[in-house]
Amino acid sequence: MPSRFPEADLTKLNRVSMAARGGTVSVDSFVHPVEPGPEIDDLLSMVPEVFAGADFKTAVAAVASAGRAGRPGLAMFGAHFIKCGLSRLLIDLMERGIVTAVAMNGACAIHDYEIAMWGVTSEDVGAGLEDGSFGMCADTADGINGAIVEGAKRGAGFGESIGERIVGNRSPYLDASILGRAYELEIPATVHVGMGTDIIHQHASADGAAIGETSLRDFRILARVVGELEDGCVLNIGSAVILPEVFLKAFSVARNLGFEGGALTTISMDMNEPYRALTNVVRRPTAYRGTGIALRGRHELLFPLFWAGVIRGVERGGT
Repeated sequence: MPSRFPEADLTKLNRVSMAARGGTVSVDSFVHPVEPGPEIDDLLSMVPEVFAGADFKTAVAAVASAGRAGRPGLAMFGAHFIKCGLSRLLIDLMERGIVTAVAMNGACAIHDYEIAMWGVTSEDVGAGLEDGSFGMCADTADGINGAIVEGAKRGAGFGESIGERIVGNRSPYLDASILGRAYELEIPATVHVGMGTDIIHQHASADGAAIGETSLRDFRILARVVGELEDGCVLNIGSAVILPEVFLKAFSVARNLGFEGGALTTISMDMNEPYRALTNVVRRPTAYRGTGIALRGRHELLFPLFWAGVIRGVERGGT
């Protein structure tokens, strides 16, 4: 029996192309990793080992130590991380085997796909809301939604489906795509969505069953990843709600299935201190064993320094 309430007819939307929409963020502003030299040691030596400085050095040392020992590292992040132009630094950590799995929200996947395909992403939301054009890019929606439907048919997850589409399309900016490079590196890349939260849900090409199936599969993949994090590290970069909530449930599943927990180091990086990130990532999973660290700062300033410190720490055998 159909719903008693009428629905918006999404087939009647006035949609736009990516060429017409453009983007406010360009891949040209994305940074490229360089090999950190001894000058990084000098810079880090000026970070005082008190308060946030001590926390920063502890976090760098933990991730570097895990990287040297070949222990797993999970990086979770929100969409702003990509818009800050930091994708290639995270990809570098993936290629070095320091980050062994990634998890993101739906907006992240959209920005990553647009950057890979067209080298631009992000909209002027205010202007788009005024005329109803916000989120109406047909190229983005139909490309991602189509990949999700195809992925669901073969039993793939959301992240894997988008990564395969990016690689299969020989996207011109593959080197800046976290999902694309994860697919090539055979690294788990999971996407965790809230239905109705992403622009691709505004379109008639959105298949709720496929979106739900692939994102739920990604949750189960993430739970397996968390169950193999023994003595590893978890980074949560800028996700205030979705990833902290998903991680907590995945952690509980892992513990229920026999994961001992190990001495996990969990690190939250954000410009503020959101409740769920502090509670579900930093405090609760490490309450009985491990270390939880909260670092506060802008991604575009904090993460490059963190990345450089980790690379130097892996190379030097310490920090």
